[in-house]
Amino acid sequence: MSATATITRTSFELQDWSEASNSSDPTSARKEGTTIEIWELEAHTSQQLDAVDGGFPAWRVLIGGFVFEALLWGFPISFGVFQEYYSTLPQFAGSKDNIALIGTIAQGSCYLGAPFSAALTKRFPRYQRQIIWFAWPLCIGGLVAASYADTIGGLIATQGIMYGVGFITLTYPIISMINEYWIARKGMAFGLISAASGASGAVMPFIIQDLLARYGYKTTLRIIAVAMAILTGPLLPVFKGRLPPSERSQAAKTNWSFVRKPLFYIYAVSTLLYGLGVFFPLLYLPSYATSLGLSATQGALLLSTMSIFQVLGQFFFGYLSDRNISVGILCSICMTISTTVVFSTWGLAKSLPLLLIFSIIYGFFASAFSTLRVAMGKAVSEDSTSVVATYSIFVFIQGIGNILAGPLSVGLLAETVMKSEYGIERYKSMVIFTGACMFGSAAVIAMGWCRLSTLQKLLGRS
Repeated sequence: MSATATITRTSFELQDWSEASNSSDPTSARKEGTTIEIWELEAHTSQQLDAVDGGFPAWRVLIGGFVFEALLWGFPISFGVFQEYYSTLPQFAGSKDNIALIGTIAQGSCYLGAPFSAALTKRFPRYQRQIIWFAWPLCIGGLVAASYADTIGGLIATQGIMYGVGFITLTYPIISMINEYWIARKGMAFGLISAASGASGAVMPFIIQDLLARYGYKTTLRIIAVAMAILTGPLLPVFKGRLPPSERSQAAKTNWSFVRKPLFYIYAVSTLLYGLGVFFPLLYLPSYATSLGLSATQGALLLSTMSIFQVLGQFFFGYLSDRNISVGILCSICMTISTTVVFSTWGLAKSLPLLLIFSIIYGFFASAFSTLRVAMGKAVSEDSTSVVATYSIFVFIQGIGNILAGPLSVGLLAETVMKSEYGIERYKSMVIFTGACMFGSAAVIAMGWCRLSTLQKLLGRS
């Protein structure tokens, strides 16, 4: 209940009480007086809630979420640097085809675990803070455990699964708190959270690469674990929900009527196709650069550049989604431009400048699609209780593509490198597959909107 609505009701009861006090029935007056006390107490309680869409508590939670997302999610999406390093180690020579699974499982766990983390948050809304406190050491511990692993299987279990499970478990309580504080500016808030990993991704690949070159992967993982603990640990107390436990429990009931709407499935299929293709440049751009004869530092520069423009793109499109611009139009723009730049730039790139152009355009538009998940949810359901549910489902669907990226990459990579060929031959099939997925994502939304518009016109005529 909003403060405005409560104050209005209080005024109404004042009028009733005044009328009752003029009557000859003292019981009626006492009854109305009791009512006014109840409503005034309720008004006082509602007014104690923190402000939405601004104010120190709202920004405190949002900034805390930004830092957690930037550091804890920025690490696994910088796995391309680890992948390049692991592939050079003699002890992993017999497991090169499985190295990519470490990164895809770490990221995929965060995607595929989304509905389960969201359900856990909904099921125990009173214990959101405790869930964060439980999952945080699991996440940090995954890095420490990985530093003692001597096999790819061990790294998959620790740097992949353990880290991913810890991160996704703490993510949705934080998202739920942000959702309580940001209402009208929800697109901007979630755009900022989505852009956080890009902000850290602008510098993290360079840091990781330098640490790997100096100390090797075991010491590097320990240094990163300590740094993560120091930078994120002090922020744990800032995560507090806006709603009291009673109202939060009531809000935890989700309206699932959106699953009966065709528009939900249009966005779901589009997100699946997007997820199948979007991760390949993030995983293989450093390796692509190395195959061209560029240095490892230049490969890290490409990831850094992509991350910088990811921040700009996600924040910009998150802002646009709050301006009542059709989310279908925004998604189509992102995917159409991404398709064009994959086919025309990545596949033809034979030098650092062209790869930088690709990183800029692809980073800005391809990454922006993921920040539109909140707007997709608002388009398929006007019920605020459905926001976290739709968001987690779209994250899960995108994660299916992320998990499949590792196994698919084995079949998409050729053995030989021919710099004169499209995609330098080795990455030709990967470039074509990525572009086709981006095109398919845009086409599904375009065709779906056309069919829905036609159906609405026919129903209108009848």
